[in-house]
Amino acid sequence: MRYRRAWVPGGTYFFTVNLACRRQSLLTEHIDCLRDSVRRVRRAHPFEIVAWVVMPEHMHAVWALPVGDSDFAMRWNQIKGAFSRGLPKTETISMSRVRKRERNIWQRRFWEHLVRDEDDLARHVDYVHYNPVKHGYVERAVDWPFSTFHQYVRRGWLPEDWGCGGGDVEGDFGELR
Repeated sequence: MRYRRAWVPGGTYFFTVNLACRRQSLLTEHIDCLRDSVRRVRRAHPFEIVAWVVMPEHMHAVWALPVGDSDFAMRWNQIKGAFSRGLPKTETISMSRVRKRERNIWQRRFWEHLVRDEDDLARHVDYVHYNPVKHGYVERAVDWPFSTFHQYVRRGWLPEDWGCGGGDVEGDFGELR
């Protein structure tokens, strides 16, 4: 069975992208390299970052693509490639990856979900921002430095104490990845 992606020009998508070794923390240890990789790809192939959180070994993002453009896969490929080229070569690489000229940094695939409507968008943005709390890295979303949550607070879209106490915030997210 082949996985079929939803290619919708100008669509808004939720993504989960993982490191190959989930015990590593390359993404947060090399956050400047990741940020630079994203900036370079966005200059060449624009997209809007709706929400993003970077965890030590995975990240979630919500992107809105330009009208007429559906090529999120090329953007992820370039971001992952630029990040990989910015790291020292210390990992063990399988023959399969050597033949494909790949490093052993990223899982080959990523998860994407085409956002259907405003409710779906809100649930995914909340999921992105609550993820560091869900994984136990912090008790409050505001305490995680690698998240667009801080931009939402600065813009007045979310209060600084969003997701803190007073209810089961995580329960509102359903079965999102």
